[in-house]
Amino acid sequence: MAKPLRFRRYGRRLGITLLFAVAITGLWQYQERQYRDDYTWMGVPGWDELTPTSVHRVLRNDGYLVGWSDVRIGALWVSYQVHAVRDRRIGSRPGFTRDWRTLWPIAPDSYFGSGYDRGHLAPNYAIAAVHGRDAQVDTFRMSNMLPQKPALNRQLWQRLEEAIMDHFAPRFTRLQIVTGPVYPPSFMENVFNRVGLVEVPAAFYKIIVAPDAADPKALAFIMPQNVKGNEPLDDYLVSIDEIEARTGLDFFPDLPVDMEDRLEGQTRTEGWALDAVANKPGRFQ
Repeated sequence: MAKPLRFRRYGRRLGITLLFAVAITGLWQYQERQYRDDYTWMGVPGWDELTPTSVHRVLRNDGYLVGWSDVRIGALWVSYQVHAVRDRRIGSRPGFTRDWRTLWPIAPDSYFGSGYDRGHLAPNYAIAAVHGRDAQVDTFRMSNMLPQKPALNRQLWQRLEEAIMDHFAPRFTRLQIVTGPVYPPSFMENVFNRVGLVEVPAAFYKIIVAPDAADPKALAFIMPQNVKGNEPLDDYLVSIDEIEARTGLDFFPDLPVDMEDRLEGQTRTEGWALDAVANKPGRFQ
């Protein structure tokens, strides 16, 4: 009798915990709607087709939003906005923290010994410089991390993030950034490729939009995990349509059709002066 009773008590506690988490997450998502205009442009990313691997919850943080997948156990996208800053000083680097909203136990030490870095999606420096200290602390939540190979995280990806703040942001009033993982086409092919519980992406994308230009402009990149780190940034240029095809996501769903075709269907570098930074070494190389 003691054993069934113990299981019933455990099941009751688990049920209460899940109900509490769902209720709090619902409240958090309600609050998130108030922040969409600050962190997104032309709508929050959604999915082309509703599948177990495309459905996600939107988590609000200071400075950015996360599209969180409970199947991949990782973010499918992160959305934030930046602009040029004069004061480049930011606070000391915070410590990594768990995010209770993910429901899964992803601890700060989950990546140790895996060969992967805890790769930021919403970047520490850009979010801190534009949105402040509280937002910087939020970028160290584990829900903002995905496994990245060191040469990607510390070199090529870092060079692109540096180019955004140092080169692209001063050219425009503001920039809308959407970034996230690219997984293999077959879920079952990659289902056991995980760091702890977190599925390992095959590549990462970053979309950069200058929405306030007379003619809105966009750059989009897909960078695979197996880079050396010193490659030219423009080797990885793609169209937004290609990222949508490889992720199953729908970016900027509120775009008028004529603008959508022009912005998402083409790879255009005019106005970005990308060649000035495509081969520039990173700050930490």
